[in-house]
Amino acid sequence: MLETSGRLLTLLSLLQSRRHWTGVQLAERLGVTVRTVRRDVDKLRNLGYPVNATLGVAGGYALGAGAQLPPLLLDDEEAVAVAVGLRTAAGGTVAGIAESSLRALAKLEQVLPSRLRPRVKALQQVTVPLIGGAPTVDPEVLTAVAAVCRDHERLRFGYQDKGGASTIRTTEPHRLVHTGRRWYLVAWDIDRDDWRTFRVDRMSPRIPTGPRFKPRDLSDADVARLTSTGISTSVYRVQGRFVLHAPAAEVQEVVPPTAGVVESIDDRTCRLIVGSPSLEQMAVWIALLGFDFDIEEPAELHKVIGPIATRLNRASPPAKQTRRRR
Repeated sequence: MLETSGRLLTLLSLLQSRRHWTGVQLAERLGVTVRTVRRDVDKLRNLGYPVNATLGVAGGYALGAGAQLPPLLLDDEEAVAVAVGLRTAAGGTVAGIAESSLRALAKLEQVLPSRLRPRVKALQQVTVPLIGGAPTVDPEVLTAVAAVCRDHERLRFGYQDKGGASTIRTTEPHRLVHTGRRWYLVAWDIDRDDWRTFRVDRMSPRIPTGPRFKPRDLSDADVARLTSTGISTSVYRVQGRFVLHAPAAEVQEVVPPTAGVVESIDDRTCRLIVGSPSLEQMAVWIALLGFDFDIEEPAELHKVIGPIATRLNRASPPAKQTRRRR
């Protein structure tokens, strides 16, 4: 009986870990026959877990949605991650989620094993959230976008750009990116035939969603680069490329992904790609970073730096000269 109960818990954990399993895959993971898997699935259904089954070559099992939320099985690392995430969400950028996050956190902390509580409380006690003026995101919009990313379904949505103009976009959503202040969607824009980055707080999804699609090959590193470029460069009127005489790791300590894209060239130099409202602001900003640099583009920046340097020199008081005694 204990062996059967333990196997049911393992089966439930597997079903919760990913969207679809074949009977053969579950049998191999559990070390039992496919017939035993079918019997165990029936036992889970009797306990209230909605396990859906499909027949055929591509058939298998998937944990579905029921009338009530059944208990979830979390390992130690998952429990700590959820607790920390709920605490962060209580003061985050998702509208209306603070109260529900605190309620869920209270329930989770009540059943946390004693060995895990010090890890969660230590982080909470030493962390002070710095709440800024970032726009909040409707949680229904966020979960809807996350679902189409997971299920590889096309998404149409109304989108308002920073100038207030509205358009309808048809996309193949790929990943959500959170910078700490804002949420972004990285998606393939079908009408523009290219990757685009969209702010989720400016999106109004059209339901129902579109047909399923085969995901395009895009690594997480590429997703990060697309988002960084979209935030720090593409949205500005002026784009600049510089070679900085410093290692990429050193530059990344002062230039976050939301401010520019840093590419390593060799052990001593890197390339920085940034955007700015004007050439003058770009010139001052790049100088204040504190690294020697060469301008790759735009060429017009060379003409701007000279007058700025002259004004700075005029503002500096001349060094006092001491008289020599005869």
